[in-house]
Amino acid sequence: MPPAHHLQIVLVEPEIPPNTGAIARLCAATHTVLHLVEPLGFKLDDKALKRAGMDYWRHVTWHTWPNWTALQAAYPRARFHFLTTKAPRPYTEVRFAPNDFLVFGRETKGLPESLLRENEAACLTIPMLNPNVRSLNLATAAAIVLFEAIRQVRAT
Repeated sequence: MPPAHHLQIVLVEPEIPPNTGAIARLCAATHTVLHLVEPLGFKLDDKALKRAGMDYWRHVTWHTWPNWTALQAAYPRARFHFLTTKAPRPYTEVRFAPNDFLVFGRETKGLPESLLRENEAACLTIPMLNPNVRSLNLATAAAIVLFEAIRQVRAT
């Protein structure tokens, strides 16, 4: 039975199949909906994508969108949180709620600058304690933020 949290993960233009597969597996484990915003850097039948998700893909509720505008239009009342290394506000300062969308960008470039500018107040970061480390792996970042959101939502 799916939990009451109904959180959603959005990957905007993901490039690396194993990352998307690992996030799909994370979504299967947590009953989190996965949204993939095109263009994708791989085909959805990519062997690496399937291998990373193992046999869990059948347990994932997922959707593809031709672009960000289409996703946003489908969920006009949604609350989106944009994860980026370029934000000063840590994800731990947000009060997550059921149905929130956690939005992550491409592995090599992150979210588009225009999207970050348009949604500056909703941008969050995972603090890096070592200034020599630019960012975390996409699947790791998604897991960190998702489990904090689940923790918060379950506590309410």
